[in-house]
Amino acid sequence: MAMQTDVDLAILGGGAAGYSAAIYAARANLSTVVFEQAMPGGQITTTDIIENYPGITSISGAELGMRFQEHAEATGAETRYVSVEAVSHNEDGSFNLSYDAGTKLTAKALIVASGAVPRPVGFKGEDTYKGRGVSYCATCDGMFYKDKQVFVIGGGNAACEEGLFLTNFASHVCMVIRRNDFRAPQGVVNRVLAHEKISVKYETSIVELSGDALPSTITFRNNATGTCYNEEFKPGSFGIFVFAGTDPVTCLVTDFVDLGRDGGIQTDESMATKTPGLFAAGDVRSKRLRQVITAASDGAIAATSAYEYIKAL
Repeated sequence: MAMQTDVDLAILGGGAAGYSAAIYAARANLSTVVFEQAMPGGQITTTDIIENYPGITSISGAELGMRFQEHAEATGAETRYVSVEAVSHNEDGSFNLSYDAGTKLTAKALIVASGAVPRPVGFKGEDTYKGRGVSYCATCDGMFYKDKQVFVIGGGNAACEEGLFLTNFASHVCMVIRRNDFRAPQGVVNRVLAHEKISVKYETSIVELSGDALPSTITFRNNATGTCYNEEFKPGSFGIFVFAGTDPVTCLVTDFVDLGRDGGIQTDESMATKTPGLFAAGDVRSKRLRQVITAASDGAIAATSAYEYIKAL
């Protein structure tokens, strides 16, 4: 059966993985469309400073995302700023992507690079006060907490980096870590511990946030003893920033892939899923390390594999 398609390759997501794939695909002369519903760069646009991308000593996530897009489009890839509503798999092996209430694009191969979203911790009141005292993005919301106290939940690299960034606004930053030590690299941990505006609550979890229109009470639990205690604040005088990991965004393709224990899409070393012509790259994959550099690497491999798949049709 002849495959009637609009483009060779469609890519879901305009982050490091998606645009890396677009660069490799377009350079291989594949007609390539990237679908991005927000800003180029994906999750990295919420990061104030990136200091571990090879060749670039320091750059904002937003600027790096723009560079990704510019590079990909300079090679011939196209970006469509729309939200894809559904993905279907045709009998001939092609893929349909539906968006804008009925518009459809058909591609010979599909790379899913939809990334991951911040994971909630699950304390009582977290959802109630989201946007009114609870945030998941220091770059987005840090300015709203100028001269206020903030609590940062998490002991990983993201929590430490964002905690340091929040010292530019907050009067004080308290790191709330459920274990007895950080999980971040020692270099960034040393910077956190040396900062005069930062304190740490080890072996501690937040179990409830309560109040009226704005929160005023945090209930903490000492994880070593199981004891809970409250701290009271003037409403609007503090905020909680959650950095407890991410959940891969797989909803559009769950019928065509297998998921790992972390919720990510399972692939082989070629980034191929169980469905021929469907590849996954970046934070949406089931993987150990979710970083800009690993996402870009995944994208390059996925695009190369997609090229080989398309040429063999």
